[in-house]
Amino acid sequence: MAFRWTVHGDGRGLAPGEVVKPDERLSWPRMVGIGAQHVIAMFGATFVFPLVMGLDPNTAVMMSGVATILFLLFTQGRIPSYLGTSASFVGGVVAVRAAFGGDTPAADQVVTGAILVAGLVLALCGVAIHVLGVQIIHRIFPPVVTGAVVMLIGFGLAYVVADVYWPQDPWIALITMVATFVFIVLFRGFLGRIGVLLGLVFGFVLSWLADKVLGNITAYNAGTGKIDTHPRVSFQAVADADWIGLPHFHAPSFQASAVLVVLPAVIALIAENVGHVKAVGQMTGADVDPQMGRAVIADGVGTAVATAVGGSPTTTYAENIGVMAATRVYSTAAYYIAAIIAILFGLCPKFGALVAATPGGVLGGVTVILYGMIGLLGAKIWVENRVDFADPVNMVPIGAGIILAIGPVTHQITGDFSLAGIALGTIVVLAGYHLLRAIAGRRAKEVTGGEIGLERDPAV
Repeated sequence: MAFRWTVHGDGRGLAPGEVVKPDERLSWPRMVGIGAQHVIAMFGATFVFPLVMGLDPNTAVMMSGVATILFLLFTQGRIPSYLGTSASFVGGVVAVRAAFGGDTPAADQVVTGAILVAGLVLALCGVAIHVLGVQIIHRIFPPVVTGAVVMLIGFGLAYVVADVYWPQDPWIALITMVATFVFIVLFRGFLGRIGVLLGLVFGFVLSWLADKVLGNITAYNAGTGKIDTHPRVSFQAVADADWIGLPHFHAPSFQASAVLVVLPAVIALIAENVGHVKAVGQMTGADVDPQMGRAVIADGVGTAVATAVGGSPTTTYAENIGVMAATRVYSTAAYYIAAIIAILFGLCPKFGALVAATPGGVLGGVTVILYGMIGLLGAKIWVENRVDFADPVNMVPIGAGIILAIGPVTHQITGDFSLAGIALGTIVVLAGYHLLRAIAGRRAKEVTGGEIGLERDPAV
């Protein structure tokens, strides 16, 4: 891996239809801006999901930077992607905590130990993919499935906008969304490429001004989980935080029962990684197949390394793919910059608290764009591969899986374990497609073999 990137054009702008490839870059000041935008895009989920799982957010942010660098090295700098906190483990972690004492240091260790083992299993799956060849991926994840996975990952995050971010300040969310539209489309050159970041900064300042002019807002408060009266922007956590300090590290411990509870998330992570990497390949026009096994290995190793010190599980991030789709800058240099900034965030609790102070309404206005763009990338995969939805084998399980993810629907497996949302939808898409394909293939053989007196179904 050579840490060298060819300067794209004059390093300042993109002509219509051009993209900055993974081995290219713009000028370094511009790359720093784009790298910062990637940090902003990943920060909300990377910070929030550890809180939901009872893990330290600063540790998660720092280790996401470390995991991202590992990912870029494993994939030889050919797949631009950021590894943030995975949401696939949330249901399993809640179940583990319920069985091992709730929000206690001992439970923290059991949780991170279980996820560490899952990370190693994921890495072994990546090794199998790399050794057996990418054709195994094509058989398991054909275009109809990969497109569906990309779509349900994007649209499956809709509930985060609808239930968490947007209700906190609907008008700020709406204005921020419209402003981001304008920044992305109206501005040209560098400003257009950082339109998402500009939209977030605009919304942040607007929220602060609204507090000064209109006073506190009475709305849903994500901090309390209730409707109450509170400021849109609070800098109290920023004032209380230290400038420099290490995050909370802790060693894992291992319990077989806890491992079994979180292990099914590996299935969702494989599909999620394949979907994300395929989406990147679609955007960059590059053949990512030879790197697919490396990408899955890298995510598994990243998860294992992060949880070994008390961090959160990692996964390739849809939010950052959305940023690439908006900016058309796919340079891996931006991700190295984002990773370094994330590591520095982990060492600066005060700055992390400042970013975390971004109002929920602002995040709602920005993420509704990013999540929607990811969902439509799935449709793009279908269109370009001419997926036939007249065939019920394609239409039925895909439609069901997407609805389960968007719901999000929760399915209780045992008393203390459930599958929900993206994880459940992914499993239904994957298992349902292959089950129906096998049934349809067997039926076609029976028909053509004359074993039963039915006319052949043209959809089979």
